[in-house]
Amino acid sequence: MRQERPIPWPGFVLALVGTLLVVIGGVTPWLGGALLLLWLGSLWLASDRPPPPPPRQVSGTFSREKLGEMIEHSGTPLMMTDRNRVIIANEAARDVFGAHILGQDVRVALRQPEAIALIDRDEGGTTSVRGLARRRDIWRISRHPMDGEIAMIELINRTAEADISRAHTDFVANASHELRTPLASIIGYVETLADGGADKATTTRFYDTILREARRLQHLVEDLMSLSRVEAEKHDQPAALIAFSALVERAARDAAGPDRAERLTLKCAPNIAIKGEQHQLEQLVRNLVDNALKYGAMDEIVQVTLDRTPNHEARLTVTDRGEGIAAEHLPHLTRRFYRTDPSRSRASGGTGLGLAIVKHIVERHRGRLDIASKVGQGTTVTVRIPLTEEAPPLEHTGPLEDRQTKTS
Repeated sequence: MRQERPIPWPGFVLALVGTLLVVIGGVTPWLGGALLLLWLGSLWLASDRPPPPPPRQVSGTFSREKLGEMIEHSGTPLMMTDRNRVIIANEAARDVFGAHILGQDVRVALRQPEAIALIDRDEGGTTSVRGLARRRDIWRISRHPMDGEIAMIELINRTAEADISRAHTDFVANASHELRTPLASIIGYVETLADGGADKATTTRFYDTILREARRLQHLVEDLMSLSRVEAEKHDQPAALIAFSALVERAARDAAGPDRAERLTLKCAPNIAIKGEQHQLEQLVRNLVDNALKYGAMDEIVQVTLDRTPNHEARLTVTDRGEGIAAEHLPHLTRRFYRTDPSRSRASGGTGLGLAIVKHIVERHRGRLDIASKVGQGTTVTVRIPLTEEAPPLEHTGPLEDRQTKTS
């Protein structure tokens, strides 16, 4: 309903006084009257107020059911509580705690003392708890009070962030240790030689040790750089067409070299083509073959096989007949610097990064890596990479342009 317009009496009085003063000052009365009418009309129009906005029509109430529908498909676990009892839990929350959480006291579901203390507070807040759903997970829990006894509880999983941070810390610590060991040897032998008290035979032996440790240090730095490059490119799927059959033969023979060539047996199906990055695939084959020759029995053959699987994959298998690996070590073999026998690996010149590099190369090529081993029987490493429909490029078995045998 439109409100009655108020009359601006103070303005009218000022207009009348002003007009009288103008007439006394010499202006003709009819001009003064016109000025007064104009002034009064302006005041009347200015006093008009705009009509009030129409009342907002509410189509319906904001019910618990509608709120539940809003948050149901959120990727973040969300729960609404009424007097600390769960009345709404979205799909993500039910995945964490189970469907039975509905109707349950939220303190029973959360269990952790820090979470219970947060729930019991009148005001909102945030806390972090460990072992909420699994033994080593980390969650951030936030409570947001709403009307009355109703509150919204939000859970954010921080486990992945903590794992990445821990992995970076472990990597730096392990890399520092691995670099420190050859550097300490080099410095120690150089200081001994600088004293000048060693005979010729001892001096020669010291120089050989220094050279061996320097090369080990060089290999370690190269593998660290290679691993860093592969990790940086792991989300970019290679697009180059590779004649994988010829590449496997060349890289395997290059890894064996003339000294171990008699221990290598190749059985590669022809005309197998994949999409890949040539240097990384060569590195993958060299690492696997070098590992098999290094850790397999010295008088046994290493078998390298390349064939096609029924699932339209190229399957590369490298098998040795060495001491084998205990089952408890198998899940950890692709971790950086992991060694089943550290003293033996270092004595053979290994850096502990070979299989980590292999794993990341396989992942970049959208493949799969499997390692099977039995103590006393040997080890089999299998790599599966999707085949391509395109015709393979012309195969050749010439020497590799960039020969770098990577060790694990």
